[in-house]
Amino acid sequence: MKLIAKRARDEIYRWSCEISAKEKAVVTIQNLVATAGLKQRLDLDIIARLFPGTEYRPEQFPGLVFRLKKPKTATLLFSSGKMVCTGSKSERQARKAVSTILNELKRNKIVIVGKPSIKVVNIVASGGLGGSIDLEKTTYSLKKTMYEPEQFPGLIYRMDEPKVVMLLFASGNFVCTGAKKEEEVHHAVAKLQETLESKGLLSYK
Repeated sequence: MKLIAKRARDEIYRWSCEISAKEKAVVTIQNLVATAGLKQRLDLDIIARLFPGTEYRPEQFPGLVFRLKKPKTATLLFSSGKMVCTGSKSERQARKAVSTILNELKRNKIVIVGKPSIKVVNIVASGGLGGSIDLEKTTYSLKKTMYEPEQFPGLIYRMDEPKVVMLLFASGNFVCTGAKKEEEVHHAVAKLQETLESKGLLSYK
């Protein structure tokens, strides 16, 4: 009975340690890039005159940069009606930025036809797993990795599901790119942590 009780305590302790370890993972979305398409052309010269704070140098770049303080974003407007919003921290912020710009254009007598189709094309997130990673062993244990420490200290790991690219550092820090949804980022990090733990590649202090 004592042996069984001891094993039960050990199992509970191991389980609680795994839970607490997984809770150490931190994820922060640094940048979300979204595109929006208007079914009309835009006169960027007129927009630049109406909004002096915008940046438009057609001889250098065909897009007009429309910056917002809230949410803090920079959106490229093209004469084709295409918009590219960068700098937001969530899909909700990106949609709000696009909506705010269109409302500003409407207030200045620029006719906007219909609602734009908004699509997230890339999410960049960073964070830490709360432990150190053995990058040397990781490159041999996982497929689709690239690690050349003499050139760069990070290991590149291309995941198939979800389809993202993880940049891993020995400190346990990471950068995730390629996700199209915020849930994919968190799923990728959870899956990465589980994989590294199961192969003994991630150690906690």
